[in-house]
Amino acid sequence: MKLAVIGVGLIGGSFALALKKAKAVSHVAGVGRSKQNLQVARERGIIDSIAPDAAMAAKDADLVLVATPVAQFPSVFAALKDSKALITDGGSTKRDVIAAARKALGSGIARFVPAHPIAGAEKSGAAAASAELFQNRRVVLTPLEENSPQAIAKVERAWAACGARLSRMPADEHDAVLAAVSHLPHLLAFALVHEVAGRKNSEQLFSFAAGGFRDFTRIASSHPEMWRDICAANKDQLLLELNKFTGKLEEVKRLLDDPAGLEKLFAEAREARDRWIRSS
Repeated sequence: MKLAVIGVGLIGGSFALALKKAKAVSHVAGVGRSKQNLQVARERGIIDSIAPDAAMAAKDADLVLVATPVAQFPSVFAALKDSKALITDGGSTKRDVIAAARKALGSGIARFVPAHPIAGAEKSGAAAASAELFQNRRVVLTPLEENSPQAIAKVERAWAACGARLSRMPADEHDAVLAAVSHLPHLLAFALVHEVAGRKNSEQLFSFAAGGFRDFTRIASSHPEMWRDICAANKDQLLLELNKFTGKLEEVKRLLDDPAGLEKLFAEAREARDRWIRSS
């Protein structure tokens, strides 16, 4: 199988490496905005050739992965309109991505099987890519009614070859769920670091920050453009989660005058997290 990767970063690069490791692809063509990043990808053996644009990369491809920041998807899909290749993606939002695909691909929408690998790291670019990134990680497909069973199965086989655990979910449900457990945590981490960095004694504060601050804010080292696009695309669901979390913070503020109640909240939160860790 010939693969085209549009956006050879952490997700796109890892997808290519994993499929190469599984011997599921014979050639990978890469496209990206950074010549330096593409050169790193070629040196690392992530891609075998560099295409000048998405249309040329997809010309002889069997499968195309779109792994750019989601705001770029409309122009990428427009470039892929005349391609015959099957298309999937790595976008963290699905409603906007599907809308962009419908508008650009028109009658060719059946060739697009939307997906979201729930895997990542705070580092980005081809240098951060790993063949093991998707091992035992969940990949959610949000198939379209126009997709044939064969097209869905082919995309599922590709992600399964990467070691992923596959799920299916409607696009609306996907965006609501990910707003709560992915988009909100990233927003909070960025906001906390930015708030501390803006204080007059920020240098002192950072010098005393230890493991707790490091763990809580690790994801604030993520790709700013990518997360800008995700937050903007899923604004409605993210606002709902922000309002819920603001209410929880008000509850916690009141519990500062109720040590027993605060401890109970902490204990319930710890038990919930421990259950999640044991089951994951």
